[in-house]
Amino acid sequence: MVDSTEGMIDREDSSTSIPEGSVMLTVNIQRFDPEVDDVPHMETYRVPALPADRLLNVLHYIKGYVDGSLTFRRSCAHGVCGSDAMRINGRNRLCCKVLVKDLLGDKKNEVTVEPIKGLPLLKDLIVDMEPFFKAYRAVQPFLVTHGNEPTRERIQSPEDRARYDDTTKCILCAACTTSCPVYWSEDAYVGPAAIVNAHRFIFDSRDDAAQERLEILSDAEGVWRCRTTFNCTEVCPRGIQVTKAIQEVKRALMFRRV
Repeated sequence: MVDSTEGMIDREDSSTSIPEGSVMLTVNIQRFDPEVDDVPHMETYRVPALPADRLLNVLHYIKGYVDGSLTFRRSCAHGVCGSDAMRINGRNRLCCKVLVKDLLGDKKNEVTVEPIKGLPLLKDLIVDMEPFFKAYRAVQPFLVTHGNEPTRERIQSPEDRARYDDTTKCILCAACTTSCPVYWSEDAYVGPAAIVNAHRFIFDSRDDAAQERLEILSDAEGVWRCRTTFNCTEVCPRGIQVTKAIQEVKRALMFRRV
């Protein structure tokens, strides 16, 4: 266990002090360095944190003042970029959206942080996202139109827009896909996020490639792999009804209409 109150904060060259109102948080983090480790292992840190802090702040504290070798992804820190999805106490969440106060009182102010499952582990909390984005690219996640380009914007009614509004909110964090037990065991399954992004264009009245996407999703590794466990919907940080979107794509395939 590494205690940040010993040897780090009190060092002569450190300007860091423990803010008033802080609590001591026990943080268990899965560590893995491919250059020295054969398998991942857990390391535990005791660090001060304010109840209003985000868990991402805590990871920054550990990296900055306790263990500079800790490796993780982050960018906007506002729940928009989706780069800091992690397994937090066994559930996929965005690290920047988890408040320390919501972790207090459970297991003596303890939290366990692991990388998301189902993707190749690169180092510590970082996974290789390429398989995820390969599936995303496979569903043609862009507007496809045939014929001449219009001379003015394509008009769409509010009702037509509402048909796919929910699935426009995806930030590609992979929380849904890597919470899916089918995805953990079936490497070829495209996963919930790819289907959500296909849905966004399948039901867009301006798009002309709905049938092409449905064909892509109708094979053995497409929507029929879904077992409706609702894990994806439960963990989505944007509140997308992922399971509902998958079922709508299934119905479109069954009845061959959108």
